[in-house]
Amino acid sequence: MPANLADLTAFVAVARAGGFRDAARKMDGSASSLSEAVRRLERALGVRLLNRTTRSVMPTEAGARLLDRLGPALGEVEAALDVVNGFRDRPAGTLRLNVPVSAARLVLPYIVPPFLAAYPDIRLEIIAEDSFVDMLAAGCDAGIRYDERLEQDMIALPIGPRVQCYATAASPAYLDRCGRPDHPRDLLAHACLRGRFASGAMHAWEFERDGEIVTVEPSGPLVVRIGAATDLAVDAAVAGCGVIQLFEGWLRPHLESGALEPVLEPWWQRFSGPFLYYPGRHHLPAPLRAFVDFIQAQRSSMGD
Repeated sequence: MPANLADLTAFVAVARAGGFRDAARKMDGSASSLSEAVRRLERALGVRLLNRTTRSVMPTEAGARLLDRLGPALGEVEAALDVVNGFRDRPAGTLRLNVPVSAARLVLPYIVPPFLAAYPDIRLEIIAEDSFVDMLAAGCDAGIRYDERLEQDMIALPIGPRVQCYATAASPAYLDRCGRPDHPRDLLAHACLRGRFASGAMHAWEFERDGEIVTVEPSGPLVVRIGAATDLAVDAAVAGCGVIQLFEGWLRPHLESGALEPVLEPWWQRFSGPFLYYPGRHHLPAPLRAFVDFIQAQRSSMGD
C-alpha cells in the first residue's frame, strides 16, 4: 500500500475543514505536520490532491474522488477500533457535537457538567454555529437541531426543555418613551432589534394567540449576526434602544431583574424543544453511546 493510514486521515481532515489550521485545531495537531502528511501522501500517490491558495484549500478532482471513497472507509476503521472501547471499564475518546448557539447557551449548561463528571475519560468538543451544516461532513459525531431541520435518515432523541417560546421585550424606559404595543402590528411603528442568520436570511417575527398567527417584518436601528452578536442586541435592548425578540430562556434573567419588560406576552409563540440527532447505525462510537445513554437516563429521572 503506497500510503499509510495517518496520512490518509490527515488528508481527509484537511479536505473536510477546508484548511490546515482548522483541521489542526480539530485534531489537536499542528498545521505544519498536516501539511507534511498531505505532501507525503501526494508524493506516494503521484498526484496532487489539494489546490492550495492563501485563502483556502480545495480538493482537486482526484482529491475529491479519493475523499468520497475514504470518508466511509475511515469511518468503518474508527468503528472497528472503537469496539475495543467496550472492554474498558469507562468509555474514552472524543465526542464532537455540532449545535446552534442557543442550545450551547440554554440547553448544554445543564447537561455538560454532570456528563463530564460521570465520564471523565471522554473529551467533549462543542462546535456552536447557526449555519445549517452537514454534521458528518463537518467531522462531528452528533448534533442538536430543532425538528424542522432534522434529516430524515437520522435518529432524533429529545434533549433539553420540550417546550420553548420566543419572548418579546424592551426596557421600561423605552416603553415609557415610545408606548406599549397592544397588538403585534403595533411593532411596525417601533424600533426593533433584529437578527440575521449566516445565510443572510432575516426571519420575520411571528406571534400566536387563540389560533390566530400574525407575522410582522419590523425594522429598527440594529441588526446583528445571530449567535455571535446576539448578546449585543440584548445589551442594546436593556439600554433602551428598542424591542427585541429572542428565546425566552435567553431573556429570562433580564425579565426577572426588571431590566426588560415583557411585551405582547399573551402572543408569545411556543414551539417544540430541540433534539439530539445522530446517524442510525448499529454500532455507535463509545463516547456517543455514553452520551445517548446519559440523555435517556436524565429524561427518565425527570419523568419525561
